[in-house]
Amino acid sequence: MIPKHHFGQTGHMSTRLIFGAYALSKATQADADRALEMLLPYGVNHIDTAPMYGNAEKCIGPWMEKHRRDFFIATKTRKRAYKGAWDDLQRSLDHLRVDYVDLWQMHGLTGPAGWERALGSGGTLEAFVEARDKGLVRFLGVTGHGIKAPAMHLKSLERFDFDSVLVPYNYSLMQNSRYAADFEVLVTLCRERRAAIQTIKSIARRPWEDRPKTYNTYFYEPLVTQDAIDRATHWALGLPDSFLITAGDLQLLPKILDAANRFEARPPDTEMAADTAKLAIRPIFS
Repeated sequence: MIPKHHFGQTGHMSTRLIFGAYALSKATQADADRALEMLLPYGVNHIDTAPMYGNAEKCIGPWMEKHRRDFFIATKTRKRAYKGAWDDLQRSLDHLRVDYVDLWQMHGLTGPAGWERALGSGGTLEAFVEARDKGLVRFLGVTGHGIKAPAMHLKSLERFDFDSVLVPYNYSLMQNSRYAADFEVLVTLCRERRAAIQTIKSIARRPWEDRPKTYNTYFYEPLVTQDAIDRATHWALGLPDSFLITAGDLQLLPKILDAANRFEARPPDTEMAADTAKLAIRPIFS
């Protein structure tokens, strides 16, 4: 069974591996059923989804009718204005077939202009607080991609006491000294605030560039061998008290589950550096 830990100050004991439902973006219901069934033997009890993840929320909905008490459900909105955010939440509740979601997150909140709209008058934050007050969501978070994510999350936490953050984290990315410094400051603040730290992109190998996209991992080529996935997953899980969201591809899900289930300690940086050289691993953000 994959270990569990307090998800920030929410009171929920989440598995340290969270199912990333982007993997269901192109799935049929049968595909989704097999994937969600795969989570149960490992004890995975936390799902991260979003309305922009294609088929994901609709595929999760039938499961929630039977398993709502078994899963902490997180969804998101990209909208930066009050009404758009409310429309996204209502759609998510309908598709997921639930009366509330556990965590509602501002998705990709890294652009300064969008940040000002979302957290300003008439913005997403007003919808977030109102939805929480009405019991439609329990907790609130922010997510981000790219080099700016940790610094922008720090700015968001200065503006509002969010319950969680979501940020890229892997060995190659942390070789960027500026990113690493911002990331460490963010982690320190989150621990002081008891905000949950979620990480993504653990098994990113390099940008797709002109190579055929044979995996559903959006803009990065993933690591694919069990050994490489083991080391990358274990390195990310080596960040204490954090949570790792699985990559968005159903072919890779069994390997990531297996890796997380066998996690004991972070591999040494010498092994990670060797993989970086051998597999031509490069940062996916610049």
